[in-house]
Amino acid sequence: MMSAQPNKMKKGKKVTQASKADKYDLYQQSVQSPEFEAEFMAKAFKKHYKREATILREDFCGTHAVCCEWLKKGKADRQAWGVDLDPEPLAWGKENNQDNLSEGQKERLHLVEGNVLTAQTPLADVIAAQNFSFWIFKTRDDLRTYFEKVYRNLNKDGVMVLDMMGGAEAITDDNEEETEHDDFTYVWDQDYFDPVTHNCVFKIHFRFDDGSEIKNAFTYKWRLWTLPEVQEILKEAGFKSVDVYWEGSDEDGEGNGKFSVVEHGECDPCWVSYVVAAK
Repeated sequence: MMSAQPNKMKKGKKVTQASKADKYDLYQQSVQSPEFEAEFMAKAFKKHYKREATILREDFCGTHAVCCEWLKKGKADRQAWGVDLDPEPLAWGKENNQDNLSEGQKERLHLVEGNVLTAQTPLADVIAAQNFSFWIFKTRDDLRTYFEKVYRNLNKDGVMVLDMMGGAEAITDDNEEETEHDDFTYVWDQDYFDPVTHNCVFKIHFRFDDGSEIKNAFTYKWRLWTLPEVQEILKEAGFKSVDVYWEGSDEDGEGNGKFSVVEHGECDPCWVSYVVAAK
């Protein structure tokens, strides 16, 4: 009698660094500075109205990290409202970013899963659209409509805070820029750019030392707006004052993280700025 053949062990899927990683955690480490952004928004409001802002609305809020920082750093009367269409990052933020909030702070955080054009929230002192998220609007009419909605959703004393990027390096395609972190590499992939329409496709990948990768962790199909266009459309929407905040340079010519109001900027190959529009 022949002996039975031993059962062959099924090979399991290889566990890689990419398979164990969390794309939202990596995104927050790579892209966002919520503590700085919340502080900047508060200062921008106070500069115009000489008092403290209370209510923040964060449009396209995703994991609503800025909302959480707004509540952590301010007085007990602060409120934060986050609006986003996608339930996944909202849920991730509830599970991860809200852990650092007190029960009282959690009660003053309100999330709306919905469209920023139609979401119903109280009038805000500050409405923010960060990480170029408003570039989802690709025509002047659509962008003006959004800015008009923002204008109506602000208190009579209110500011909108946006961030912008540009420079020669921003209008190229088939170009990747890598930033090394302790446990991974952040990759900003400028996949496509049309010089006629300014329509573009940007992607984010995360790469790891074991050769694994989270490819296309995030994909953005936007119009790359320019600073003059955005300033003009904000004024068309009713905002009385529109300021551009430009980043200063350190002794090596690199950004120093300090932003001030300017009327003219240096022709850097790549830059990030803030725009603050006041009613």
